[in-house]
Amino acid sequence: MKLPPARRLFWLGVAVAGSVGCTQGSRDTQASRATSRLVDEPQAISAEPILPLEPLPADPKPLVELGRSLFHETALSGDGSVACATCHDLAKGGQDGRALSLGVGGKLGEINAPTVLNAALNIAQFWDGRAKTLEDQVDGPVQHPLEMGGDWQTIEGKLGENPQYRAAFQSALGAAPSRAGVKLAIAAFERTLITVDAPFDRWLKGDKKALSADQKAGYELFKAAGCVACHQGQNAGGNMYQRFGVFGNYFQDRGKITKADYGRFNVTHAEADRHVFRVPSLRNVELTAPYFHDGSAETLPKAVQVMARYQLGKSLSDDQISKIVEFLKSLTGRTPAAAAAANGAPT
Repeated sequence: MKLPPARRLFWLGVAVAGSVGCTQGSRDTQASRATSRLVDEPQAISAEPILPLEPLPADPKPLVELGRSLFHETALSGDGSVACATCHDLAKGGQDGRALSLGVGGKLGEINAPTVLNAALNIAQFWDGRAKTLEDQVDGPVQHPLEMGGDWQTIEGKLGENPQYRAAFQSALGAAPSRAGVKLAIAAFERTLITVDAPFDRWLKGDKKALSADQKAGYELFKAAGCVACHQGQNAGGNMYQRFGVFGNYFQDRGKITKADYGRFNVTHAEADRHVFRVPSLRNVELTAPYFHDGSAETLPKAVQVMARYQLGKSLSDDQISKIVEFLKSLTGRTPAAAAAANGAPT
C-alpha cells in the first residue's frame, strides 16, 4: 500500500528517532539511545530526517500578483484596519510577534498566529487543523469577529467597486471579484512563501562549511533526543498531529485552561483529540517568538526546554539547549524578495 506523503514522512521520523512523542500516549524512549556524534561531513540527503526545501510549482503570475495585493488589503476586514499581513508580517517571520494577535477594533485574539511561511507544506491549516487547504483557511480569519471581522458580500462589493481589482481579477481569473477568487489568489500567493537556501539545506546539499560546529552538534542532539520523531520532512514538522503533554500535564501545570487549549477536540469532538495540535514547522523558528499555540514561551531556549520536558520526558542541560537552538537557527531560510515586498491594491 502506498502511503500519502505526510504519512511517509511520519514513518521516516519514527525510523530515525524511534517513537518518542510520535503517537498519542506513546512512552517509547528508543530515541534516547541514539548515538550522539558530531557530524563533520554531510550525510546523503535521503539518510537525514529533515529534507531541503525547494520552491513549489508556481501558479500563473497574474493570480500570484492578485494574491499578494489581497494579502495586504485592509478592505477584507470589517472596519478596513486589518489585512492578512497584519498578523502575518512577512518581514517578521510571517507572524506578528505577539502571544495573541490584535484584530479589528483592537480586539484580542484567542490563539497565537502561526507563521504563514511554508504553510503550503503543512498537512492542514490552523493549530487545530480545521482547514484542509490554504484556500479553505482564508475563510477563517476573514470572518472571525476577533480577527478581520469581515463578511463576503461586503468584501465582494468593495472589490467590485475598485477598477484596479476588477481588471486584476479579470486578468487572473477571467471573472469579477468574488469570494472564491479571493481565496484562490491568496492561496496562490502563499504557495510562493517557501523559504529556501537555509544554511542547513546548503549543508544537506554538500556545503561542508554551511554549519558551525555548534550547529552540527545541536543537530545530533536534536536527533538523539527524539525531536525528529515529530519534526522531520521538508518542513521540519507540520505534517502530523500530536498531544501537547506526552510526558506531563502541560495544561494543568500552566493553569487557566481555555477553549483554544483543547486543540483538535474543538474540530472532531473526540476525547482522544483533546490537547492535540498540528505539530508546527521549525523552519524559521528563530523569527517566530513567542512560541506554542498560547504564546507562552517567550524565547527559543525556553521553548526547547518545555518541549524536552513535556514531549520527550527529558531535562536538557543549558549547554545542550544552547546547541539545539544554534541548530534551529540554521533552519532560517530566505523569503523570496518579490513575495516579501509589501503591496496594496493592484496598479
